[in-house]
Amino acid sequence: MKEYETINEISGPLVYAEVDEPIGYDEIVEIETDDGRTLRGQVLESSDGLVAIQVFEGTSGIDRNASVRFLGETLKMPVTEDLLGRVMDGTGQPIDGGPEIVPESREDIIGAAINPYSREYPEEFIQTGVSAIDGMNTLVRGQKLPIFSASGLPHNDLALQIARQASVPEEEEEGEEGSEFAVIFGAMGITQEEANEFMDDFERTGALERSVVFANLADDPAVERTVTPRLALTTAEYLAFEKDYHVLVILTDMTNYCEALREIGAAREEVPGRRGYPGYMYTDLATLYERAGRIQGREGSVTQIPILTMPGDDDTHPIPDLTGYITEGQIYVDRDLNSQGVQPPVNVLPSLSRLMDDGIGEGLTREDHGDVANQMYAAYAEGENLRDLVNIVGREALSDRDNKYLDFADDFETDFIDQGFDTNRELEDTLDLGWELLSKLPKEELNRIDEEFIETYYVDDEGEEVEATAD
Repeated sequence: MKEYETINEISGPLVYAEVDEPIGYDEIVEIETDDGRTLRGQVLESSDGLVAIQVFEGTSGIDRNASVRFLGETLKMPVTEDLLGRVMDGTGQPIDGGPEIVPESREDIIGAAINPYSREYPEEFIQTGVSAIDGMNTLVRGQKLPIFSASGLPHNDLALQIARQASVPEEEEEGEEGSEFAVIFGAMGITQEEANEFMDDFERTGALERSVVFANLADDPAVERTVTPRLALTTAEYLAFEKDYHVLVILTDMTNYCEALREIGAAREEVPGRRGYPGYMYTDLATLYERAGRIQGREGSVTQIPILTMPGDDDTHPIPDLTGYITEGQIYVDRDLNSQGVQPPVNVLPSLSRLMDDGIGEGLTREDHGDVANQMYAAYAEGENLRDLVNIVGREALSDRDNKYLDFADDFETDFIDQGFDTNRELEDTLDLGWELLSKLPKEELNRIDEEFIETYYVDDEGEEVEATAD
């Protein structure tokens, strides 16, 4: 192993060193400073005679006298089933005071792409306990469904709610033969206060027992943020495809990750793309998001919920824009609903789950699920449009029919969406609540629901479901 003392430039989080042999891309580097510290880094760029190294711990204390060692291997994550219940920092080192991790394997954090031919189509339901998601924008195993939020909104509360409530009802019904469920929580650029809230919630609810937490704090080096999600996804892939777990990966906040990419790009003096972000950001995000999925012949699955805060509440910003292209839908956290006290403030109108239709219905959730979701969406959209009209002409100018839709929109927000961050609703309860709301509309208005379902589930004025009658 050669050791070099040939550092000729330090720029932000990057160190440039001269070499006399080929150095591999992403190779791990150790930099020993004059004061005896050993810092880890990764080769970001390699050319004839010169390498650029991104230093995980930051470049403070590094000067031209520091020595550089190239280890000849890429960064690997030590993985084992015993990681469940542990808390790691952004570089994969335990910070919970627990015993040393004895790995069963060491996996490359870059990961191998899933062969499209070997992918199994996602179509099994994951229950989050959140009606706005389960009922209207259903999450399925192997899907990547981001949450679009903005600064100051409670997306972290929603993330914690999903982390502690998520389950696979089908597997639970099968008993011990089903795969176990695990949560990988990767936090990037969060404050110490947010980190404490996350850990308090995980420990209070017992969710930590089936979780692995990776925490990169706001005062940690930005370069570390580019590694944290890859460590989390490598752990998820091991648990899913080697240990047959159904793994839900929650990554927050992808905006901080992209800001780290921009910072590194600026240090490398790259030609910036849209709004200063690197032109390769789409490809970089795809290397993360496309690690979700299922593989034929394997019991486990990796499902992703990336969370991002849209700068300036702008969904045309490069980060949400590119994320929307790669992923299969989005869940919108709405500022207006949040100001009204709705918890969680999910706006179902711009939200979308592109794989929902394949994961619901008879044999998967309930036979009326799709029709109920479509009818509630249409009724809520009409009520929203009428709210704008009321601001102009007043409610007294509307017909009885229009007033019913206005009432539906109000009830939909207060009863269906606003369930609180501590309420875990079964899917049956969500759908029954949907029927209770739809039953406030005349039967003839339910034109998106099969008549058979109306006869079975519609609630009459006395509050009892109308049973289907046989001829």
